[in-house]
Amino acid sequence: MDHAFTPVDRISGILRMPADKSIAHRSLLLAGMAGGTSRLSGPISGEDLLSTRRCMELLGARITEEGTDALVVRGTGWNVPREARLYCGNSGTTMRLLSGALAGRPGTFTLTGDASLSRRPMRRVAEPLRMMGASVETAERGLPPLTVQGGALSPISYRSPVPSAQVKSAILLAGMQADGTTTVEEPAPSRDHTERLLAWLGCRVERGSGRASITGGDQLFSHPGFELDLPGDLSSAAFWLVAAILVPGGSVRIEGVGLNPRRLGILEILGAMGADLEISPTGEQPEPVGFVAARSRQLKAVEIAGSLIPRAVDELPLVALAATQAEGVTVIRDASELRVKETDRVAVLAEGLRTLGAKVEDRHDGLVIEGPAPLTGGVVDAAGDHRMAMTFAVAALIARDRVTVRGWEAAAVSYPQFLQDLEKVAG
Repeated sequence: MDHAFTPVDRISGILRMPADKSIAHRSLLLAGMAGGTSRLSGPISGEDLLSTRRCMELLGARITEEGTDALVVRGTGWNVPREARLYCGNSGTTMRLLSGALAGRPGTFTLTGDASLSRRPMRRVAEPLRMMGASVETAERGLPPLTVQGGALSPISYRSPVPSAQVKSAILLAGMQADGTTTVEEPAPSRDHTERLLAWLGCRVERGSGRASITGGDQLFSHPGFELDLPGDLSSAAFWLVAAILVPGGSVRIEGVGLNPRRLGILEILGAMGADLEISPTGEQPEPVGFVAARSRQLKAVEIAGSLIPRAVDELPLVALAATQAEGVTVIRDASELRVKETDRVAVLAEGLRTLGAKVEDRHDGLVIEGPAPLTGGVVDAAGDHRMAMTFAVAALIARDRVTVRGWEAAAVSYPQFLQDLEKVAG
């Protein structure tokens, strides 16, 4: 489906975001593992989260809606069927986390996905689970589908070659079921939502910079259930923050948004570029939450690399867009992970921004962007990637002419109400 966007004269208003997708995935899974009833509050929307919900229901969890902004989950105590075929849609988080959670459950579980997910690397999660004693089969080149034959697991100490919150989470979820302490070390700290939730639920978790451990046993399986208010998604908020910065006179405030320190890379980068930001925490457990406001300001170029990349990996396309309007040459390095997301985001982003008139060079592990460059109109292809679709939509707001985004329907994966929120703040 194509959707045409036109430039706007203003971006102004107050918004609340859909529930943080990363936290909602994990909360749904853990609620399904618990032995009682849990209640998750917040706008839980998007195709990715629906994939996790459907998988948990196939595994025996009973999930009902309470009003428009809450789910009630009756858990199974992780007494799951001995065989299940689980369709994960476009969601790599669903596939990787479930592979770890099911690695210790007796049975055979086949995890499949759509065409995009079927091209994403799964060897990185299959190998450590095999080291723990699970049988995990993949298709050629370590791609989905995954077939997991669960059973008794042994704890491991694993040094991950790449920083990945999904891989780390899969290992920790498997480690819950192993008798002893399982440790994951990463070359740079990745998101710690899983560790925070497990610790909040009473599991024996230790966290450090680039290191996480869990001491196993079945303590979570007997958990009586929990209530959790899910924070808003900072990755979704980033679209409006960048839009407000780039549109002359722009100003937005995002309330109730997650402020996990390992997710603040986008705010650190925008701050280094000279953005006018206001960040105010209002709560802490189990995840920091607060509001973020942004106002229009001229940006300057920066270099982005190293440990900052994992903390902003989902928002790097927006950083590249912002860089097209910054003074100087922005360099993004060490971001080869972008090439194995829902699509090759380096290639798709570079091609789309060049189509709109930006000066962009794509490299094997990142991008070089020269700004400021006025953006023209045109037709750009999101390549089935939700973040590409919405990044190009934000680019359209500052373009000279209409921009048509091909494959706009991909935005529903994470942010189905994007267009409604655009109507609220655009003029």
